[in-house]
Amino acid sequence: MADDIEYEGEEMRDVPEAREATGIIGTIMERFRNAESGRQLEEERWLKAYKNYRGVYDSSTQYRSNERSQVFIKITKTKVLAAYGQIVDILFANNKFPISVESTPMPTGIDEFAHLSKIPIEEEDMPDDPFGFEGDGKELLPGAMEATAKPEPAELGGLEGMYEGANLASGPARMGEPQISPAAEAARIMEKCIQDQLLDTSAVTVLRHAIFECALLGTGVIKGPFNYNKTIHNWSMDEEGEKTYEPMERNVPRIEAVSCWDFYPDPSATNIGDAEYVIQRHRMNREQIRDLVNRPHFDEEAIGNVLSGGPNYHERYFEASLHANEDDPTYSSNRYEVYEYWGSLDSALAEDFGFDMEGIEGDLDSIQVNVWICGQEILRFVVNPFIPSRIPYHSFPYELNPYQLFGVGVAENMEDSQLLMNGHMRMAIDNLALAGHLVFDIDETQLVPGQSYDVYPGKVFRRQSGVTGTAVNAIKFPSTAGENIQMYDKARQLSDEQTGIPSIMHGQTGVTGTGRTAAGLSMLMSSAGLSVKTVIKNIDDFLLKPVGEAFFQWNMQFNDETPEKIGDLEIKPKGTSAVVQKEVRTQRLTALLQTVSNPMLAPFIKIPNLIRELAISQDIDPDALVNDISDAAIFAEVLRGLNERTTGEAAPAAGQQPASMGGAGGIPQGVGGAPQATAGGGGIGVGNAPTAGEAGFTGNLGMPQEVG
Repeated sequence: MADDIEYEGEEMRDVPEAREATGIIGTIMERFRNAESGRQLEEERWLKAYKNYRGVYDSSTQYRSNERSQVFIKITKTKVLAAYGQIVDILFANNKFPISVESTPMPTGIDEFAHLSKIPIEEEDMPDDPFGFEGDGKELLPGAMEATAKPEPAELGGLEGMYEGANLASGPARMGEPQISPAAEAARIMEKCIQDQLLDTSAVTVLRHAIFECALLGTGVIKGPFNYNKTIHNWSMDEEGEKTYEPMERNVPRIEAVSCWDFYPDPSATNIGDAEYVIQRHRMNREQIRDLVNRPHFDEEAIGNVLSGGPNYHERYFEASLHANEDDPTYSSNRYEVYEYWGSLDSALAEDFGFDMEGIEGDLDSIQVNVWICGQEILRFVVNPFIPSRIPYHSFPYELNPYQLFGVGVAENMEDSQLLMNGHMRMAIDNLALAGHLVFDIDETQLVPGQSYDVYPGKVFRRQSGVTGTAVNAIKFPSTAGENIQMYDKARQLSDEQTGIPSIMHGQTGVTGTGRTAAGLSMLMSSAGLSVKTVIKNIDDFLLKPVGEAFFQWNMQFNDETPEKIGDLEIKPKGTSAVVQKEVRTQRLTALLQTVSNPMLAPFIKIPNLIRELAISQDIDPDALVNDISDAAIFAEVLRGLNERTTGEAAPAAGQQPASMGGAGGIPQGVGGAPQATAGGGGIGVGNAPTAGEAGFTGNLGMPQEVG
């Protein structure tokens, strides 16, 4: 739990002298009891899953009187760790949070294209009539609309400051002019900002904890982002050359992992967006309670009353199975139980408590609040600071249950196969112990009374009658361990099918059947990829995208450095795209890059995006490899200057093809096996292709050229 989390924009009520808070506390505790009762079946599932993971038999397990072995084969642990490792490897191959920020196909409030014009902006001529061009009879062009008659002023998303002094104009570029996408540039800036914030909050480490619980119990929970005052260590040097330590406080967003055991959502909700409230239970010691005084909007008097009252932690039935020593009496002896509530609350209860409703917008019948309570004390009461109001928790399932908020994990899916493996292995061991020893049949009437029947090497039995060899007979029981081991293997194979994780993925050797051949092994890995792809898709939809959007909203609300016009942007999760094996993905991207190197295709391909994807497939940070548009323009000018000094010829302008490309119009000769065109039209049906910039060249992204 974070010690110095703040919530900007919150409104704290004035603490009334008469602390009449029974209504609020009663309402919250009633909702907590409903949530606790609603998830009881989930807790039983989680307990079974956790015990199977730890290799501990449940107290309900009954053994036969003749059973000696109590071995537990922890295949559940192997499968859970394999699933966890595979998900982490896919999502964080380059140690970055797998989200990107992109502009929408039709961005609103910001120009899709801008350009650095060679003509001063004030001298640019606007068409008198947007329906056509001079000389065409003023006929309406296909696709033209009346709405284009009066173009609105361009929104350039703050790029004016980046290109100060340049002729930055709205609209697509003409031939030879660098083209810029303000919406895409705004998306790039926002993505870089969010990735930096996620790095500051150790989002990868936090998410790993949540993913592990997701694989084990079926659900992972992330909380945030919240405002967090981060201390930046800063040293300054005075005029005399002496260093002084001057730390700085910086407001950054932060997230944290929440255990399913402490997460109590609205029992009627099937997802967080549908939940009326969420309650998080905290287990805190005296120092943690005392430190709440230093956090914003906590009531010092209420905290003092809590400390005076003494510990009040009530241990739940499942907690004894979670900590190391189930009989440890000190687990809850010095702890306090604190409830953190996020959700709606009747306005009447808030007013009765002394909260001033003036200035509260929206539905006055209820308000969205954040309340902390402990015992009969309200430690904190603030209005939900987020605009629009949202509950700052994100839960994501391993396997989606469409009718419940909590999902299904690996351990639950293979519960039956784990039971079978344990049972057959115990029987095999007990049978081996029996078959490995001799059982003796003794005829006491033939032996001298009073002697011991213990058997050991050199043992002498005194016989008084009967035929030799009939008084003591050794019996050897047959071994059925082979059949039991065979059934164990069948149960293990069943666990592969139930979890979608083949044993080969977690290091099992001696694979039989389909996995003995390269083609069969490839089929197994492909099937495993399909299974994990579903899990990654759930993480994309229920975690990565909501968390990315929450960070976007945080920056728009609290980050003063965010441009006023950020553009119409969209958060895109990148988990699913990484499921394809890196080698295969790299090969495909490389082949595509070679294909689009054709100059006729180049104008239609976003080459920087392609290079970025190629870098990601090889675990290379694309930001360290790919230039942004401004840097690319600088390097283009440098290369042009070098070419002029080397060859004595001017390099072609941006968007034009060099003459050395061969063929007419910059088309390589012999491309696609077509006969080479000769001057004047060449072979039958083959003529000179129009040059870039000429009429009829459809590869132009610039403005249409005037005719006549």
